[in-house]
Amino acid sequence: MSIHKTYAVLGLGRYGRAVAEELVNNGAEVLAVDIDINTVNNAIETIPVCKCADITEPETIKRLGISNIDVVIIAMASCLESSVMAVALCKEAGVKNVIVKCSSEMHQKILTRIGADKVIFPEKESGIRLAKNLLTSGFSEMIELSDEVSMLELDVKDEWVGKNLIELSLRKKYSINVVAIKDGNEISTVVDPSIALKKSMELIVIANKSKLPKLKK
Repeated sequence: MSIHKTYAVLGLGRYGRAVAEELVNNGAEVLAVDIDINTVNNAIETIPVCKCADITEPETIKRLGISNIDVVIIAMASCLESSVMAVALCKEAGVKNVIVKCSSEMHQKILTRIGADKVIFPEKESGIRLAKNLLTSGFSEMIELSDEVSMLELDVKDEWVGKNLIELSLRKKYSINVVAIKDGNEISTVVDPSIALKKSMELIVIANKSKLPKLKK
């Protein structure tokens, strides 16, 4: 996933709004939907595209163009029935990635069974963290070391395959430092910059967060 994909956030409680705002703040295209008009009016200042609608209705899903959305985040853990209907309708509409917030392990099993691609427990994963993970395409995991610096796992790009770190000059181009290389279950913390990279590898790097968008191009 990345900033270039389109997102829909269904349900604008505290969690859903945090996800939507973080995505918007990072330049992503976001459609936000809630059934309560006051909630929508309160959110529209920070989330430009807000709609008041009942997303458990098939016609609403069609009217909002949900079938054209890359990633849908359903943030209505307080109402399992609504979440179930929303997941089913989004998958029926052809959405490839449906992420849904839930409140219990039993709900997780139900939502997974009807097609949810990922189920989130809000007490374990904040809305802001989810949004950041969605925006870091090609980054398997990201750990914030400070406001400016993160450690992350970076997939080897197709154009990097067969080249070594000396040739790629990643530190100069992207302001990242490779601290380890992962290949399958093996992790090498002694990085040989002359070794040719393989597609199966992942680079564990420390990077300045302001430079991350360059890595996704």
